[in-house]
Amino acid sequence: MPKQFIKILLSTFLVLGSFALITTVATAESVNQLPPSDVENYLMGRFNPAKHNAFVKVPAKYANRKGYYLRKSAFEAFKKMYEAARKDGVKLIIRSATRNFDYQKRIWERKWRAQKKSRSAVNKARNILKLSSMPGSSRHHWGTEVDLNAFRNDWFDHDQGLKLFRWMNNNAAKYGFHRPYTKKDSKRPTGYNEERWHWSYTPLSIPMLRDAAMVLNDSKIRGFLGSETASQIGVVKNYILGVDESCR
Repeated sequence: MPKQFIKILLSTFLVLGSFALITTVATAESVNQLPPSDVENYLMGRFNPAKHNAFVKVPAKYANRKGYYLRKSAFEAFKKMYEAARKDGVKLIIRSATRNFDYQKRIWERKWRAQKKSRSAVNKARNILKLSSMPGSSRHHWGTEVDLNAFRNDWFDHDQGLKLFRWMNNNAAKYGFHRPYTKKDSKRPTGYNEERWHWSYTPLSIPMLRDAAMVLNDSKIRGFLGSETASQIGVVKNYILGVDESCR
């Protein structure tokens, strides 16, 4: 076996085996030490955040309802950002946070069943993928993502929405948050449509994205209605990796 190939295999093993270590160092928090076989399950949301010791429940004062979870360091950073925004007259409201595989499956299959039966499977999937992820491919599985205040881009064009959006664009990076789904252009030609409400805690999500690029492929995106289209569409390359450069 060529020495160069051995080095590549060793590098891959070290990246997979050090997933939890990388995350711990990046966030100075204690997490479960994930063996390589569990990295894939974590990235695909095959766990219960309520029972994972790296996650914390978000108090209702920060959200539109009870029951949200985030990674501990992501939530600590959000709290600091929340207080800074509040002092400037901006109220940040979490409207979605961690969603595991089963949660995302319910969203996806509800939208799948709502479409015309005459539409092809690929066209059904592409239509949902404008704004919603296939189960197993969502960044919301990771505990690093928050959706804020409203799920309509035009809400952020006026009044309090515009004030909030400007504040986030000017200040969110100070707390580690960036927007993965900016407008599509030559720098981000693929992926979901723009989402002005979606912000990612990149000290955690960037290492996770790199691990996702290493361990996930389209054939692993399965277990829900329409999952056979993942390979036809190229979900890993075009959607999981189709993010703004600030989140890579």
